[in-house]
Amino acid sequence: MAHEPQPPHELDAEAVRTWSSLAVAALARARQDIDAINVFPVADADTGTNLYLTAESADRELEDAFTTVTDGTAGAAGTSLPQAVRAFAHGALIGARGNSGTILAQLLRGVADVLGDEPAGRRPARMLAQALTRATEEAYQAVAHPVEGTMLTVAAAAARAAELAEAAAGTTAEVAAAAYDGARAALAETPGQLAALGRAGVVDAGGCGLVAVLGALWQALSGQEPAAEPVRGRAVPVPRPPEPCAEELGGPAYEVVYLLEAPEARVAELRTRLDGLGDSLVVVGGDGLWNVHVHVDDPGAAVEAGVAAGRPYRIRITHFGDERRRARGERSQRAVVAVVQGEGLAVLCEEAGATTVLARPAEPPAFAELAEAVRRAHAREVVLLPNDAELRSVAAAAAEQARAEGIRVAVIPTRSEVQGLAALAVHDADATFDEDVVAMTAAAGATRYGELAVAERQSFTSAGICQAGDVLGLIDGDVAVIGADLPRTAESVLDRMLGSGGELVTLVLGPEVPDALAARLEAYVQHGHLAVDTVTYRGGRWSAPLLIGVE
Repeated sequence: MAHEPQPPHELDAEAVRTWSSLAVAALARARQDIDAINVFPVADADTGTNLYLTAESADRELEDAFTTVTDGTAGAAGTSLPQAVRAFAHGALIGARGNSGTILAQLLRGVADVLGDEPAGRRPARMLAQALTRATEEAYQAVAHPVEGTMLTVAAAAARAAELAEAAAGTTAEVAAAAYDGARAALAETPGQLAALGRAGVVDAGGCGLVAVLGALWQALSGQEPAAEPVRGRAVPVPRPPEPCAEELGGPAYEVVYLLEAPEARVAELRTRLDGLGDSLVVVGGDGLWNVHVHVDDPGAAVEAGVAAGRPYRIRITHFGDERRRARGERSQRAVVAVVQGEGLAVLCEEAGATTVLARPAEPPAFAELAEAVRRAHAREVVLLPNDAELRSVAAAAAEQARAEGIRVAVIPTRSEVQGLAALAVHDADATFDEDVVAMTAAAGATRYGELAVAERQSFTSAGICQAGDVLGLIDGDVAVIGADLPRTAESVLDRMLGSGGELVTLVLGPEVPDALAARLEAYVQHGHLAVDTVTYRGGRWSAPLLIGVE
């Protein structure tokens, strides 16, 4: 569809605003085509989507900067160029997705580092050329092991071309045009620089997205719309999405991404630690806020490294098995999305084939996170397990959004992770959707759930008054037992839960609970209930001290 011509802009806040909206539109148009040529570093068919979501987050933050009252004035008149570029970069940082999105966020941070300071008398064209150069330098520094033939190479070529145009006394629009043309030329060369691209006959997907972003910059400053170029036409046409390369199939199994609040001194230690755990390490940000991206086999260790450095949050763990299936163009008939509190439980559910959303205590996932997880599952039908009574309305809203996008979704009202595990255990992708949902709902409903927690203060409960430090035994959400220690309180809870019968006890141990407690409880169940089996899992960091399920 043709777009209305854009008026040219000076290098000001309104130009950044226009650049942002045009970049989002360009990436939206190219999103699926860029996903289809994604082969490096992992053929997971999501580079276009990740860049689009990153740009969308940046655009939202920028729009907030324009609508927030500043110095008594709202809108463009009250928003300066430094304010606009800083908001643009911050929005990309907090919303960065995947390897490509994190690099884009750092490129925008580099731009903001230059344009965020407006000394009088500096030529706008010079400022833009310097901004693109700084962006490239910071992006290279953020990537642990830079590889040529990628988005970084395209960014470097754009910066060099911009510097040459500025040295020839070019205008701001001419500098942007040179950067765009330099990026396009560099992109065309990427199949000869990176073996994975050459084998697949495609250009670099991240670089392709960056060309779209730079084209939007040129359009914002010149008013001229870049000519439409088919993504696959930039290299040998690909008849179908490429298969993963052999070395990629042997790579790490998980992608871990999180935001991190930490001082810069601790981030250097974090980089070293994560570099030893996996590959594709990118750490971007500054001023106490960072976006961390890494591919690992042990996602728990990657999160623990973040905890040692500061406060990680908005943690996303993705299993590449599902992403590689997407890369082969296989949209599954059905998938399960589960919210879990505890990284060990997240890994357990991922291994069972579910797409997970990791929640932290007192930080439940938002509607947007659940809606994105449903999309990320890449299935025609999705079963959503909120695993928390407080998340039912959020899950219902996410399901409605997904239905509007053509995905069939059922929300099973699970109120605990152990109910979610019971539902996941009977999930049958070969059954009809209704049959599967009924079976999973029945399994969850037949599972009583208990939890042990430590009281933080004196309070009234359904079992009486508790004091700070007391161990609380909850059954189906209500306090049933108040005890002095974890083992005996757990035994009391088990007695009550098994009083009405049961065939299987599931124990999920928190990070500080010793294995000896599991052995004691297993023996306790076996002694009093010979026909009842027991299984034990580690919940990992952020899980409750003890979860109990009785089926």
